[in-house]
Amino acid sequence: MSQTAVGARATRSAKSDIETSTIRAISWRLIPFLVLAYFLAYLDRVNLGFAALTMNAELNFSPTVFAWGAGIFFIGYFIFEVPSNIALEKFGASRWIARIMVSWGIISALMAIVSGPWSFYTLRFLLGVAEAGFFPGIILYLTYWFPAEYRARFLAAFAIAVPVSTVIGAPISGMLLGLDGVMGLKGWQWLFIIEGIPSVILGVVTWFYLTDKPEKAEWLTPDQKMWLPNKLEGERLAKESAHGMTLGQALSSSKVLMLSVIYFGFVGALYGMQFWLPQIVKAFGFTNLQTGFVTAIPYLFGSIAMVLWAQHSDKTRERVWHVGLPLLLTAVALALSGISTNPTLTMVALTVAAIGVFCTFALFWTLPTAWLSGTAAAGAIALINSIGNLAGFGGPYLIGWVKELTGSTSTGLLVLAAMPLVAGILLLVGNHGTATEFTTTGKPARVK
Repeated sequence: MSQTAVGARATRSAKSDIETSTIRAISWRLIPFLVLAYFLAYLDRVNLGFAALTMNAELNFSPTVFAWGAGIFFIGYFIFEVPSNIALEKFGASRWIARIMVSWGIISALMAIVSGPWSFYTLRFLLGVAEAGFFPGIILYLTYWFPAEYRARFLAAFAIAVPVSTVIGAPISGMLLGLDGVMGLKGWQWLFIIEGIPSVILGVVTWFYLTDKPEKAEWLTPDQKMWLPNKLEGERLAKESAHGMTLGQALSSSKVLMLSVIYFGFVGALYGMQFWLPQIVKAFGFTNLQTGFVTAIPYLFGSIAMVLWAQHSDKTRERVWHVGLPLLLTAVALALSGISTNPTLTMVALTVAAIGVFCTFALFWTLPTAWLSGTAAAGAIALINSIGNLAGFGGPYLIGWVKELTGSTSTGLLVLAAMPLVAGILLLVGNHGTATEFTTTGKPARVK
């Protein structure tokens, strides 16, 4: 072997060592912290489903009143999503995410003072305003740190906070309802207070802990601080040469709007299940504590599946089918859960639906981040998330409305199945395989 070949091989090995050590360093520094933050965010968003087990009866809330309160969160979320994400790009992740976490934690705890429909609606709306920008902000933030070929697995690692928040949070929420009468407060009031305070504390820590960009990371070595920005800059330039867009062009892009509609179908299924599953399980005859543990089962399987599915997608570098097939699986499973009259079969179907939901969630955001960067990415990600999350109003409200008409959630689940079905067909037929990822050389690699 010539000296030139040996030298080239040594150079590739050195680069590989730097790459491996850099990815390992940022993974251990950022992912556990962001997972904890999103765990608290999601717990504060959906703990309403458990509070409803006693709160609805004590405050005389009908299924429609509960559905309005559950869904109006997403109206405030929608209005402030894009401005919030642009503010994150301008002011930095550490400051803006800290602001979001402190404000949502305070409002979540204030849910304990709800006394009727209007205070319920008001606080849920404000909670949506406070949390707007958190999730798309983190998606954008991860693009500052992880090259494209690593993105799916680390998006899944971050997104695992969603099912884990139920796996852990559901039993905890069930137990907190048992504090009924302590210090004169109801169990559901304690649930909101105790689960809201940690977000405030972690928000303060976020201000000091998060690093906005790799160039400012004192915890990286000089070689790592040189390699990572160069790697990401190469990807950014490749994206802009192939798909260069201004913020206005991104927000009006037909591809961005199509992805928004697809995400709408996914989110409807996600939150339709999330807000109503505790009441579905409770109707099987379980206690509040038992309901917490049984509700966690679908999310446990969903957690495992989403990690494995994301790893498979990264290995094959295929995205579209890895998003589309789980959407169709979710639709079929939700329909079966609506048809079934057997509690065991219903739970099996809902578990399969959860697997489909979280496999979709783990990979959906690899589609827009594959071809957008900078302010265009910040705005487009926020727009997709904000439009999609309007289904967080539609999905729960749909089930609540059907339940009030029929006295059962089964028909609501059957109707809900249409949302991921349409989303899956639209993605696969619309052929969004035109999204592009970028190889380690910076050259575009077609996503199948």
